[in-house]
Amino acid sequence: MEFKKILKDIWYFIWKEDSIWSWLTNVLLAFILVKFIIYPLLGLLLVTSHPLVAVVSGSMEHDGSFENWWDSQSNWYTSHDFTKEQIKSWSFSNGFNKGDIMLLYGSKPKNIKLGDVIVFGSPLHSDPIIHRVVNIKEENSKIYFQTKGDHNPDIIVQLGENNINEERYIGKAILRIPLLGWIKILFVELINVFR
Repeated sequence: MEFKKILKDIWYFIWKEDSIWSWLTNVLLAFILVKFIIYPLLGLLLVTSHPLVAVVSGSMEHDGSFENWWDSQSNWYTSHDFTKEQIKSWSFSNGFNKGDIMLLYGSKPKNIKLGDVIVFGSPLHSDPIIHRVVNIKEENSKIYFQTKGDHNPDIIVQLGENNINEERYIGKAILRIPLLGWIKILFVELINVFR
């Protein structure tokens, strides 16, 4: 009987009590639930170590409409044998913005095609990079990708995006959730203020 009362008191404290300690407990429980249960389960279901990533730069943004973006980027794409119609047919053809969250799926590298948006590890950054595949090559039965940020003027060799091997590939973007990534971005910036 005493155990049942303790459980009731805990339940009341967590879900009904209106105190700072109850609120902090809720935040802690939510963090634990997401970090150690939901995120790993999502990763297992989507076959990737990073099922959700926040977009932390503007490298995939399009200024204004597709037409405005095309006017500023068409020289690069046409010089690499891409057509406007081809690019319009790609997923996320209007790009996406800093602060968006992207849901990833761990597609096999052999299933990635030109125009897909992938996430990969970079030798220069601790955060993964999310850019569009603009070239795929196969050497010795291994697949290598080249990517480019839609907003960037060219491939950034320093990021290693000119030669992404299968080991650095993390996943393919399949869904965009606008603005929700700002929570992570602001939290990280707040932590950096105190470092």
